[in-house]
Amino acid sequence: MAPTTPEPPRTEPPAVLPARPETDRAGGVEVHGIDFIPPSERHGTARQLFAVWAAPNVSYLNLVVGGGLVLMGLTLWQALTVVVVGNLAWLLVGLLAISGPASGTPSEVITRAMFGIRGNRANIALTGWFVSVCYLALNWAAAALAAFSFLAKLGVHPGTGTKLAVTVAIAVATLAISVYGHGTIVRLYPPLSLALTVAFVVLAGYVLAHTHWGYRSQHGLHGTELWATLAAGVAVVASAPLSYSNSADFSRYLPSATSSRAVAGWTALGAFVPSVLFTALGALAGTAIDMTDPQTALETITPGWFHPVFLLAIILGAVANNAMTAYSSGLALQAVGMRIRRSRSVALDGTLGIALTLYALFVSDFLDTVDNMLQLMVALLGPSIAVYATDILLRRNRYDGRALTDESPGSPFWYSGGVNWAGAVALVIGAGAASQCLATTVYTGTVARAAGGIDLSLPVGILLTAGLYALLTRRLARGPARA
Repeated sequence: MAPTTPEPPRTEPPAVLPARPETDRAGGVEVHGIDFIPPSERHGTARQLFAVWAAPNVSYLNLVVGGGLVLMGLTLWQALTVVVVGNLAWLLVGLLAISGPASGTPSEVITRAMFGIRGNRANIALTGWFVSVCYLALNWAAAALAAFSFLAKLGVHPGTGTKLAVTVAIAVATLAISVYGHGTIVRLYPPLSLALTVAFVVLAGYVLAHTHWGYRSQHGLHGTELWATLAAGVAVVASAPLSYSNSADFSRYLPSATSSRAVAGWTALGAFVPSVLFTALGALAGTAIDMTDPQTALETITPGWFHPVFLLAIILGAVANNAMTAYSSGLALQAVGMRIRRSRSVALDGTLGIALTLYALFVSDFLDTVDNMLQLMVALLGPSIAVYATDILLRRNRYDGRALTDESPGSPFWYSGGVNWAGAVALVIGAGAASQCLATTVYTGTVARAAGGIDLSLPVGILLTAGLYALLTRRLARGPARA
């Protein structure tokens, strides 16, 4: 018998990542809106989420918030502690992102599981669409003012007509990215993140050279006053991540088998790192210059050649931030019930945002009203994100994307009359309790006054709502949508 030749050892074929489908390619208008993304069109890796979330958080507004903490009377090290603690809220945003690959739908659809088909429309109209449009106006106004200063440094002193044209141009550039959608955002944001990081690293070098590491306010804070300021600072910092209950919008194209830890980790890390670094940079700058007018004050410690670079970085950062916001606001408008394509819903929201921006810049100080309104919205955003996060944990992140897109009375997420009362009741009670714990410049709740002005809206709103939702879900939820 002839000797047999041993078979070579079997090796596993190398893993092949799904190719980017034509429906989600960079430079082409994204086809999908709030509909289910089929497995054949899933692609990419969780690591791509880092740059997606880093670009909008390398921002001028973070510098402003950091400088504001020092203006509130905190020492440098107290301000830096607040920056880290407040930005831990990005962990919740990372948790929400894991529901995207699991369901293949955006956050605005996934929350139907928590509030019901009809109840979710009211929730998204307020916590998704309305908040997005307000942020569009705030960011575009900041970018427009930076653009006016940039033109002035070039020797061009813009009149009203030029200012109008510049503001609209910034908005159009932003909306173009949003209309092209997910594929373009994923491709564009890595180099954009790098460019913004380089600009702000240069700025950091000049700020660090002037930082007073032992800085203390002339009016030192002690006792209840100190705790009230620390709580207010944490609320201000945390308000940014709490406004991003839409993180599944940018992860839903990932294959369903993508590691949940990787999705949550890269999302949270991508936002947390630049938010901490650049908010801290604002606090460091606050020890050396008057941050009541950051743009002008920072020019006193930087060379002339860097001033236009810094202004361009402000504009690019605002565009990156608003492109994501406009993208999600378009999805929110569809989820509310507007039967139009996503590209048209983005354009509609953008038009409203442009109108509010122009009104704020040229007619009335509307932005102060918007800013005050967003301070109060923290009482609603915290409980809203708490319901979402709790539902993910209760369901163990098991969502049927196709069932979630069914809006008929026969849908498993129709619940009672289209409302999931577990989510609705928990949100209303949680937001009501949080509102009584608010301590802002325009409103102070009963509990906050009794506590000496300490703002407890975040912990009360999040913990109370999460506990209520878990309890009510076990008692009220029925049928196949039960957690």
